[in-house]
Amino acid sequence: MSRPLRIALAQFDFPLGEVEGNARRIAALIIEARDAHRAALVVFPGLALSGSPPLDLLSRPAFLAECRRGIETLASQTRGITAVVGWPCRTDAGVVTAASVLRDGRIIATAYARQPGAAAPACVFELAGVTMGLAVEDRGDLESDAIAAAGATLGLVVAAEPFEHEALARDAERLSARAASPRLALARCNAVGAQDAWIFHGASRLADADGHLHPPAAAFREAWLTADFDPANRRFAPLSWPAEGDASRQSLTWRALVAGTRGYARKNGFGSILLGLSGGLDSALVLAIAVDALGAENTTAVRLPSRYTSALSNDLAQEQAQALGVRMLTLPIEATVASALQTLSPAIGEVPGLVVENLQSRARGLLLMGLSNATGALLLAAGNKSEVAVGYCTLYGDTCGGYAPLKDLYKSAAFDLARWRNAQGDGVRIPEGVIARAPSAELREDQRDEDSLPPYAVLDALLDQYLEHGRSAAQLIDSGFEPDTVQRVLRLVRISEWKRAQGAPGPRLSRSAFGSVLNLPVTSGYTG
Repeated sequence: MSRPLRIALAQFDFPLGEVEGNARRIAALIIEARDAHRAALVVFPGLALSGSPPLDLLSRPAFLAECRRGIETLASQTRGITAVVGWPCRTDAGVVTAASVLRDGRIIATAYARQPGAAAPACVFELAGVTMGLAVEDRGDLESDAIAAAGATLGLVVAAEPFEHEALARDAERLSARAASPRLALARCNAVGAQDAWIFHGASRLADADGHLHPPAAAFREAWLTADFDPANRRFAPLSWPAEGDASRQSLTWRALVAGTRGYARKNGFGSILLGLSGGLDSALVLAIAVDALGAENTTAVRLPSRYTSALSNDLAQEQAQALGVRMLTLPIEATVASALQTLSPAIGEVPGLVVENLQSRARGLLLMGLSNATGALLLAAGNKSEVAVGYCTLYGDTCGGYAPLKDLYKSAAFDLARWRNAQGDGVRIPEGVIARAPSAELREDQRDEDSLPPYAVLDALLDQYLEHGRSAAQLIDSGFEPDTVQRVLRLVRISEWKRAQGAPGPRLSRSAFGSVLNLPVTSGYTG
């Protein structure tokens, strides 16, 4: 009767570019897996050595050489355990994502991501009488049949799969199908952490050879994941496996936004956050995210009232700041706007209303950036995806900031997310008055967002079909949207790319995230 094989998955965050630091941490974790967890095998996520995604760092020979030295050093240090470590590798076919098997001071095997139009040779090795196959999951590819055909009973998958709204469901369906078809048990270790717009959710998984899926590991959380594998029946018995508690869309979205904000701030050397708090939904949501990410003691909210700012807006901002325990500053913008108008008027005569509106927004941006410079705090922009898509924002005004947490979140979803966060049992984080009021930029008397835009329910549904599902103008009209609304919205999307191109990065939640996934031309005659 075969003995169970102890496996450890190292679901930890490995920062991009910190090759030496990552190598040191991986070496320490290998020892911990061997000595503390009694594992025979430890598996790290995709590109653990380099961090992910390396993008154009892969074009720098010195970076690749450092990764090569790192994997060789790790191999020389690995004793008494087998380790699988992901890294970027230069081959005759070019630079590819790879994973190497380290044992007894050397590299015994290396798997490479499948390149378009070519199948990489199956990577198979033996451990304690178990034949294992190793696959590098890149863009969702995994040739489980090839590994099984090479004699493997257990497949190991290293991945650096970024979060998207449907990520957990997609990953589960994919892994179950891969396991059941060739009767190949699979252990998938996915990256966790945040890198610019990319949020890695972890949620590593085990699949028995009959396709049975074990619960995913907790998403957005560093953790040791250990399990015993029985070679006889090709099944896993999870041992230490912090499980996912709430896989709802709102829960995953919230944790992605918090992880993205925390990771961006910390990895770029920011210990504190500031933002303009208007009394509206978006900035209220961003404030709650900031507090969850870095703590109330490291967060500053700034009211920037003008003559058009209502008493309700000031009161709601104060209410939230007090409830969350954050520092509140108040910097009226009237004097700044008046000075700008006085300087500008001799050059253009009477100043148009739109210029006055934008000057207010830019006055706020000016003061917030000044605070950021003075304090070293990271300024967060509060614009949502609906506004960013159609350019309903002021460049160098409310777009100012180093990070934009809501950049890939539609306004309709922001309302749902605020209600969800308030229901989590730790008090009201976003005042109910903020959620209930009609959205307004408050740049003129009695202004409402829907004076300039379709209702958000209509706008967001249209944008989702156009951006996420690739529907044409004709298809949108055929599906029931008003022709004038379609043409107007699509025109706004087309002419707003120049603004988006200058915006702050923000966490990617979808396959239509501006900047990180979706890049439209600034100049284009295409109208479909």
